[in-house]
Amino acid sequence: MKLFKAYLLSKKKSIGWLLLLFTLLILSFALYHLPIRAVLYPMVLCLLLGLLAGVLDFLHVRNKHRRLREIQRHAAVMTGELPAADSPVEQDYQELLREIYRELEQVENASNIRYREMTDYYTVWVHQIKTPIAAMNLTLQNEDTPVARKLSSDLFRIEQYVEMVLAFLRLDSVSSDYLFREQELDTIIKQAVAKFSSEFIDRKIGLEYEPTSKTLVTDEKWLSFVVEQVLSNALKYTKKGTISIRMTSPDTLCVRDSGVGIAPEDLPRVFEKGYTGYNGRTDKRASGIGLYLCKRICDSLGMGIRLESQFEKGTAVYIDLKQYTLRKD
Repeated sequence: MKLFKAYLLSKKKSIGWLLLLFTLLILSFALYHLPIRAVLYPMVLCLLLGLLAGVLDFLHVRNKHRRLREIQRHAAVMTGELPAADSPVEQDYQELLREIYRELEQVENASNIRYREMTDYYTVWVHQIKTPIAAMNLTLQNEDTPVARKLSSDLFRIEQYVEMVLAFLRLDSVSSDYLFREQELDTIIKQAVAKFSSEFIDRKIGLEYEPTSKTLVTDEKWLSFVVEQVLSNALKYTKKGTISIRMTSPDTLCVRDSGVGIAPEDLPRVFEKGYTGYNGRTDKRASGIGLYLCKRICDSLGMGIRLESQFEKGTAVYIDLKQYTLRKD
């Protein structure tokens, strides 16, 4: 019905001219005092023929409309599958559409080339920067002073930021190396905690960890990145107190801290790229990328992630693992 109304609107000029011609014909017969019946028969005949032509034209328009709607769902081949033009003007529009599509292809190709060049450069940079970081870590391993421990902690943070860059670059790559296997969740958690152990000790932050005894099917590297990033945020915004890691349900891992929390107005946007909120304005180190990456990675792994927080009381991050509950046959 919607298409039919649109069709009638598109033909309103033709219908108006037809009604005007019929009116002029009747007025001419009336002015010359000719019998109106003499014109009624040809008028009715013309009207029937016009209705038949209109129905056939509407069916043709409907078929073309359906074809174009189908092409819209497969835009990549639209220029080669357009219906035959019914008029020179329609043919001009199709040529214009093809030209626009060709220009879009050229812009997209140029953009893809620039993106590949950028990702290649930063991937090389990430791997190159890891060499001096590793060398400095080896040097600091022989030192056991407060300054050395502080430098080691700062170096570890740098490593985390470098890994974040690498994860960001790989996230949109079609060749992302996901490898799904059965993994022990406790192993992943313990490895993440071990990386932050010195920071827990130096800052006297308590850790409450309850073994999960959970087996799941996932990519170890990417899930480890998520857990490490959540722990990193918990430590960053916890000045004193404890961080707890436990299962709050058979399928939900919770990392809870007693830190500064998140302002209520910031909660709906914490997973947006680049959004730092109130905490980011007070802590200039915040990039607004960490939680965004966690959300993207969890989406790719088929997991859910959500966050609850009370300002100045703490934050809890929940990772939903129920998609990977193993069935015991």
